[in-house]
Amino acid sequence: MTKVLVTGAAGYIGLHVVDALSSLGAEVVAVHRGRRPFDRQVRQIVCDFAELDAARLAEGGAPDVILHLAWNNGFNHNATSHIDDLPDHARFVRHAIEAGTRRFVGLGTLHEIGYWEGMIDETTPNAPRSMYGVAKNALREVARLEVEKAGGVFQWLRAYYILGDDERNQSLFTKILRWEAEGKATFPFNSGLNKYDFIDVRDLARQIALASLQTKVAGVIDCCSGVPMRLRDRVEAFIVDNALTIRPEYGAFPDRPYDSPAVWGSVAKINRILADAPEAGA
Repeated sequence: MTKVLVTGAAGYIGLHVVDALSSLGAEVVAVHRGRRPFDRQVRQIVCDFAELDAARLAEGGAPDVILHLAWNNGFNHNATSHIDDLPDHARFVRHAIEAGTRRFVGLGTLHEIGYWEGMIDETTPNAPRSMYGVAKNALREVARLEVEKAGGVFQWLRAYYILGDDERNQSLFTKILRWEAEGKATFPFNSGLNKYDFIDVRDLARQIALASLQTKVAGVIDCCSGVPMRLRDRVEAFIVDNALTIRPEYGAFPDRPYDSPAVWGSVAKINRILADAPEAGA
């Protein structure tokens, strides 16, 4: 049984990842701030990830894998916390290595790339245009250097646009549900013509869990659908799927200057992992 310590375990993505790991038979140690319950019985450490030093991480035996999902203000791309918190994340990587763990898995984002048109893969150059992208980009390289120096396995799971379980996140789709509940007939929107790679959070969680439990595929792994879809088409489908009456006002807002006309991830590496995936347990 693989022992996986998951930071940010009670977050929007984390809860689903813990469930996916447990279903696959992993021994999960869930690190969180105590704000949400878990559907499964797992060992829990209630604290901020930054409070975990090497000694505490090694208690009861070092985890086989550390899956680092914890991150503040992920939906606010230019929050100052992204840069302010970066030293805590870098220290956490070093503590993980000092505790004896040799498999570190970080959660990345397409915003590390910055402006790009077309498919993204592990060779795509990085030129982030937001504080969020800058900080994630820096942590990826810090983690890579630390893990490789220790002779470990480094994996960086790059996520794209996520939906599903929409009442628990802070995305556009969450806002649409809230506006509908408030009785609004319309909401301001951009052109909606840009194409993005959308994935349901449960599918993403399964990809993250399966990638974390294997070592044959390492480095940067895009966790995504690999299918570009116009934002307005996804919004319209969301409205229909949820039987909503609210409608978007296209063109009310300009498109963000760092958003690409069409961007999606490569499924080459994640498909190799999915092809070897074991069946989930009870």
